[in-house]
Amino acid sequence: MRTYSFLIVLLWSCMFHAIHMMPSAKRTNKHSRSERITGLSENDGKTLHRTKRGWMWNQFFLLEEYTGPDTQYVGKLHTDQDKGDGNLKYILTGDGAGSLFIIDENTGDIHAAKKLDREEKSLYVLRAKAIDRKTGRQVEPESEFIIKIHDINDNEPKFTKDMYTASIPEMAGVGTSVIQVTATDADDANYGNSAKVVYSILQGQPYFSVDPETGIIKTALPDMSRENREQYQVVIQAKDMGGQMGGLSGTTTVNITLTDVNDNPPRFPQSTYQFSSPESAPPGTPLGRIKANDPDVGENAEIEYSISNGDGSDMFDIITDKDTQEGIITVKKHLDFENKMLYNLRVEATNTHPDPRFLQLGPFKDTALVKISVEDIDEPPVFSRPWYLIEVDEDTNEGSIIGQVVAQDPDITKNAIKYSVDRHTDLDRIFNIYSGNGSLFISKPLDREETPWHNITVIATEINNPKQSSQIPVFIRILDINDHAPEFAKYYETFVCENAKAGQLIQTVSAVDKDEPPRGHKFFFELVPEFALHPNFSIVDNKDNTAGIMTRRNGYSRSKMSTYLLPVIIFDNDYPIQSSTGTLTIRVCACDSRGNMQSCNAEALLLPAGLSTGALVAILLCIIILLVLVVLFTALKRQRKKEPLIISKDDVRDNIVTYNDEGGGEEDTQAFDIGALRNPEAREESKMRRDVIPETIFQIRRTAPLWENIDVQDFIHRRLKENDLDPAAPPYDSLATYAYEGNDSIANSLSSLESLTTEGNQDYDYLSDWGPRFKKLADMYGGEDSDQD
Repeated sequence: MRTYSFLIVLLWSCMFHAIHMMPSAKRTNKHSRSERITGLSENDGKTLHRTKRGWMWNQFFLLEEYTGPDTQYVGKLHTDQDKGDGNLKYILTGDGAGSLFIIDENTGDIHAAKKLDREEKSLYVLRAKAIDRKTGRQVEPESEFIIKIHDINDNEPKFTKDMYTASIPEMAGVGTSVIQVTATDADDANYGNSAKVVYSILQGQPYFSVDPETGIIKTALPDMSRENREQYQVVIQAKDMGGQMGGLSGTTTVNITLTDVNDNPPRFPQSTYQFSSPESAPPGTPLGRIKANDPDVGENAEIEYSISNGDGSDMFDIITDKDTQEGIITVKKHLDFENKMLYNLRVEATNTHPDPRFLQLGPFKDTALVKISVEDIDEPPVFSRPWYLIEVDEDTNEGSIIGQVVAQDPDITKNAIKYSVDRHTDLDRIFNIYSGNGSLFISKPLDREETPWHNITVIATEINNPKQSSQIPVFIRILDINDHAPEFAKYYETFVCENAKAGQLIQTVSAVDKDEPPRGHKFFFELVPEFALHPNFSIVDNKDNTAGIMTRRNGYSRSKMSTYLLPVIIFDNDYPIQSSTGTLTIRVCACDSRGNMQSCNAEALLLPAGLSTGALVAILLCIIILLVLVVLFTALKRQRKKEPLIISKDDVRDNIVTYNDEGGGEEDTQAFDIGALRNPEAREESKMRRDVIPETIFQIRRTAPLWENIDVQDFIHRRLKENDLDPAAPPYDSLATYAYEGNDSIANSLSSLESLTTEGNQDYDYLSDWGPRFKKLADMYGGEDSDQD
C-alpha cells in the first residue's frame, strides 16, 4: 500500500464572522513519526506502513439565504501531491455537486452556486478526490465530508389555524381555561433563539389572558354575563427570538362565545292583566295570553304557567305554549253572568330547569294578577232537565195531558217562553203541546204493540226574540194494557194414528200474546163449552203456558172420519181477561207399530188390502215402459214425414213466416198478407207443392168458393181444418188470428168513461160473483165510502 498525504485548506467567507464556528483541523507534521502496522502482504509478506493525511475534517458550515453579489465561498481542497503544475484534477461528487456546489478542478476551490434554504435541506453529504490528468489515476483516495447549512432567523411563527372558535359558560370564574392555541417556527430550534416562540394577547383584554409559553387562553374577569355580551374576538400574537426586539411574529384570531346558563328568573312585565269573556263561551275557549320574560335562552328560558290561587281557579285554566313560552288562559267551566260577573286569578310563572349553582340569586318564579270579567249575552231558554221521560197507558184518551216540560229565560229580563213540538220527530202528529205552559197531550190513539216508544223533541223559544230557542228530547214510553187475546204460537199439523190408544198424547200446544204484562204471561187452555165432553179428544193444561191434546178412545178409522176439528179456548191472566178460540185440525193417519206416521191420504184406502210393496213396484215399472214406447212411436212417426225440397228464405209464399224471425206483428205487412183474410172472394189456384218430393200424382183438391161466405172467423176455421187434414203439409204456416176479438165478454165493459152519464152511485156488488180474480176490485168498489174520515 502506498502512503499519501492529503492537504485541504478551508477558507470561509461570511457576512457574520462572529457566528461562524468551523472546527479546527488537527494538523500533523509531515515528518512525524509514522504509525507502523505490522502485517503480512498478500505477495511477499512485507511490513505495511500507513501514513496520516496532511489534513483531516468532519464537516463544513455554510450560511443560508446568502444574498451577496458573488458566489459564496465554501472552502478549498488541496493535496501535498499538487506541485502547482496543473497535473492534478480535483473532482466533487455527492448531494448538489455540480448544481449547488461547484469546484475549481485546478485549484480545488469550492463555491455555492445558489442561495440555500436550511428549512428545505439542512445537510449535504459530498465526496472529493484528486486524479492525475496524465495517467488518470487517483493520487488521493476518495474522501467524504459534510456541509451543514447554518440557520438564520428567516421564518416567522405560524399558528396551526388561521381562526379558532371556542365557547365557555357565562359567569365562569377567573382563570377558567378557554382554548389553547399553538404556533410553530420553521427555524432551527437547536441554534440560537430563532425558534423560541412567546405568546401575547393583542386584542381581548381585559376579558381574557394568554399563557406566554403554552398559549392557553383563560378568563380574566369574573361573572361575565351572556345577556350583556355574548361574542368576543381575541387576537393572539406568537413572536420568536424569545419575544425580543427584532424577532418575527404571527397572529391568529380566536372567536369566543359565552354559552347560556339559567342565571335569570322569569319576570312578568306588568303586575296585573285584564281579560273579558262572554258567558256563552264553551269550555276550552281561549281568553288571552300572558308572558313572563326570561333573558336566558333554550331550555333555561322554558317556563311553566299555573294558577296558584284566586276565586276563579275552578272556572278557568292556563296552559303553556311551548313554542312561544306564553300562558294561554282558557275557560274551564260554563260561565253565568247572573251568578258572578268578575273573577280574580293569581298566575305563577316558574322555570322548569333551574340551575342549583344560582339558586342563591333568588326564587326562579314570578306571579301576576289576572282579572276576568264576564259579559252578559242574550241566552236561549234553559230547560229544567237535560231530558224528560213520560210514561202513559196505551188506552189513554185523546186530549189527555200526559206530562209537562218547563223552561225559562236565564237572563235578567226573564222573557216569556212558548213551546212547540218538532214535527220532524212526530210525523204522525200523535202528540201536541200547549204553547203557553208546556203541557203535552195526546192527539191520536196509542198502540203499544205498534210503537212502544216515542222520541219527540220539544222546542222552547223566546217570544221577544225568536232566534233564541233550545230543544230538549222527550222520551214517551207507552205502557201496556191487556187489549190483545192470546193465540196459538204457530200453526200445528196434528195427526192421530189409527191404532192410537186412549190417553195418548198426540200434540203439545203453546200460545203467544202481543201484550207484555208486568208479571209475565200466564195462559190457560180448555175446550169450548160445546165440546167440553168431546168423545174423541181432550185437553190437559200443563200449567206452564202449554197444553197437551190427548186421545179419549182406542182406534180411529180414516174410512169413517179422516179429519177432526178441535176448537180450543186460550185465556190470559191479566186484567181485563182476554181470550181467543183456536181450532186444531187433527188428521187420522196410518202408523206403524212404533207410532211413526206412514200415510195420511184418504186415497190410499182405495188400494187393495192385500197388495204388497213388490206388486206396487211392478205396476210402476209397467207404466214407465208404456210411456217409453209411446215416446219412441212418436219419434219414428216424425222421421217418416217428408223433407222439404226448399228451405231457402227465397220461398215467399203467402202466410209463410221464417221461424227464426219474430216478425213485426200486425204492422208487419211484408211478412203476412192479411188482404186474403179481408177479401172473402180471394181465390187460390191449387198448385203442386214445391217444398216436398211428390211420390205419386194425386188428384188436386179444390176448395169450395168462399165469396158467398163473408164471415172471416168461419173462413179461418175452414182453412185450419183443411191444413190439419192434409197429411203432406209441413208445419211451416202457423196461422194467427188477426183483427178479431171474439164474442162479447160476460163481464161487459169495465171502462169508466160512461160512468158520468149515470146519476147516483153505481152498484159494484156484482163483482163479488165473478170469482177470486175479481176479489180485489170487489173489495175496492164494493165497500162503503171511507173517505168521509
